[in-house]
Amino acid sequence: MTTTDETQNTDTGPAIEPASNVFLSGNPSAIGVPTFIAGSVALGLVLIGYVPASAVGASLSIILAATGVGLTISAIWAATLGQSAVAGIFGIFSGFWLSYAVLVLGLLHGWFAITPAAAVRTQGLFLITWLVIIVMLTLGTLRLPLAFTVLFALIDLALAAVLIGTLDGSTGWLHIGGVLVFIFAAVGAYIYFSVAEVITGGGAIPLGRPVIAS
Repeated sequence: MTTTDETQNTDTGPAIEPASNVFLSGNPSAIGVPTFIAGSVALGLVLIGYVPASAVGASLSIILAATGVGLTISAIWAATLGQSAVAGIFGIFSGFWLSYAVLVLGLLHGWFAITPAAAVRTQGLFLITWLVIIVMLTLGTLRLPLAFTVLFALIDLALAAVLIGTLDGSTGWLHIGGVLVFIFAAVGAYIYFSVAEVITGGGAIPLGRPVIAS
């Protein structure tokens, strides 16, 4: 994620400003990236069966109060700095995590008059919708450094695996989805270390050259 809306095609990351300017303008990724990772780890633990299947809501305190709120704050922060690409990315993922929390709470408490027979298809609808959106995001941001493309592509694969596991009732596919979630959380952690280096006065960690150069 960047501190300006201009994207530079270098292997150190998109348009990361010198440390002196970062401290003046701020970097929304300092909140957005770690809160995204927190929600990812929590979801991954649910998918691999760390908690019983009946405790599907175990991750919601983190996803709703930390990830959803953190990403929303980061999106607004980025928008106020004129960072359209960053605001768009954080806004999309804020929508994903918040809608996931609403979906799970709705199914658990019967908010949307969804019958038990329709619950699986409802989850499928959610996953298909967000798979389409994240694939669009992946293809639309190929000018960002490679680490972001890898991150988004892994999210696509994780959503596809969870979709198959949900529709087929396969715990194996859900487990694969959980493993993929942990992998993209690790990529997110690498990106965070680059952000942390910059905001603490250091130099950015290389994030790879973009798939599409300007």
